Amino acid sequence: MKKSQAVITLLAGGALLLSACGNNSGNGNAAANSPSASAGSSAGSTASASASGNDTAANLKPYKLTLVYPGSAPADLQLVQDEMSKYLTEKINATIELKPIDWGSWLDKTNLMKISGEQFDLIFTANWYNYAIDVSKGQFLELSDLMEKNGKDIPGVLGDDFLKGAKINGKLFALPTKKEFAQGFGFLLNKSLVDKYQFNIEGVKTLEDMEAMFKTIKEKEPGIIPIAGNKFSQTWGAANYDGDLPRDSKELKVIDRLTDSKYIDFFKRMRQWNQNGWFDKDVVTSNDSDQAQNLIKAGKAFAIGQSLKPGKDKEMSVQLGIPLVQVETAVPYTTTGEAQGAMLAISRTSGDADRAMMFLNLLYTDSKLLNMLDWGIEGKHYVKKSDNVIDYPEGVDGQNSGYPTPGGWMFGNQFNSYLWANEDPDKWAQFEKFNGSSEKSLALGFTFDPTPVKSEKAALENVDKEFINVLNSGAVDVDATVAKYKAKRDAAGFQKVLAEEQRQMDEWAKSQGK
Repeated sequence: MKKSQAVITLLAGGALLLSACGNNSGNGNAAANSPSASAGSSAGSTASASASGNDTAANLKPYKLTLVYPGSAPADLQLVQDEMSKYLTEKINATIELKPIDWGSWLDKTNLMKISGEQFDLIFTANWYNYAIDVSKGQFLELSDLMEKNGKDIPGVLGDDFLKGAKINGKLFALPTKKEFAQGFGFLLNKSLVDKYQFNIEGVKTLEDMEAMFKTIKEKEPGIIPIAGNKFSQTWGAANYDGDLPRDSKELKVIDRLTDSKYIDFFKRMRQWNQNGWFDKDVVTSNDSDQAQNLIKAGKAFAIGQSLKPGKDKEMSVQLGIPLVQVETAVPYTTTGEAQGAMLAISRTSGDADRAMMFLNLLYTDSKLLNMLDWGIEGKHYVKKSDNVIDYPEGVDGQNSGYPTPGGWMFGNQFNSYLWANEDPDKWAQFEKFNGSSEKSLALGFTFDPTPVKSEKAALENVDKEFINVLNSGAVDVDATVAKYKAKRDAAGFQKVLAEEQRQMDEWAKSQGK
């Protein structure tokens, strides 16, 4: 999943915000107790209804839903929006406005929307995109009553593990995408260069194995950047820590990452990669607006760091229009954050929370609607090869499609999403195998409530922004920068936050009989 400025917090040694593609959580009480949080309390709320047929649609007043999610606006956005609106009018008498916001602008623009009280209905959220903080501020509605009325099919699709993992203090404020329940880690590589130099990617297990390839590309392909962006630094953190609990820890004890030699050694490795000239010249900022992905899409880069799952290379090959292969540098890992890694929440400003839940119910059960959102219009953006396999129409590819996928991993039931012709027909079975093979965090099920230390957390976010990206990118001397980082972070209240996280973890462990 491509994470922009939000992922500054992902590796933040002291921010305690995240851990798995990133991670964290917050206090549900603020949202649950806010005036808008009770089901049906928002203006224009519909009566309870099942979104299952035309009789229901006929009994509902027309309503326009707004769905806000990260991504670039494609050329054919309006066409897809219109087709979805026709279908939704039949189903729940609703139209829809799709509102993608560029990854690099996401935090600033969505924060402004929330602060100003702008009306919208549904928004993408995740543990690595301030889910816990937004819940603590009352930005999202509590969903249990809404789901009981208008989302009755969702629990059967998601199952207990996903729903339990998405909750904060026992309350549900967003619905997770049904997808992989673990995370892999490594790189996507330009397949043509892998083939040209006969790189043995089957044997890749470590960063040292990757370094030999980067060295070859740097020496023999002067027009090619070995590594685009610093996203690998972010995924490395998710592969080695659950929040501030080391992956290899034998006890539920959080640590200060800036005192962990493994963490510091990784910064030093990134520093060496930078000095070797393996990163792009804008590495500190090139993740912010898909610049890194655009480099590999244009054939100007060899590798890009990624969180991985079965078939991620095939998915991204379709999306970017260039053949890619993936290499894993860590065993898959499951944390609470996997259930919170991609979710949709209903905004406190929604004009019709019941209708928003009806739409969510369809995303989990209605394949036609989901695939319109995922892939666009049949015959124009894709053609069917069989019932659930698609390909591009003649003359269309990932480079010139008017509706490149916004990312199916963000929406509903991914198991209902069509497969592309280049993908493994057993992809979803591979997902189940992948989920079962992952290592499980000792803290699986624990979510941190930042409310008791929210002022310190806000101060720490500013400190992290100053230091974490330059360290991840190898742009600065490590020892001197870490010393400054640690001092500023401690002055902002890091030790208080760390102690609060440990206190909450101890209480959780006791409640779980651990």
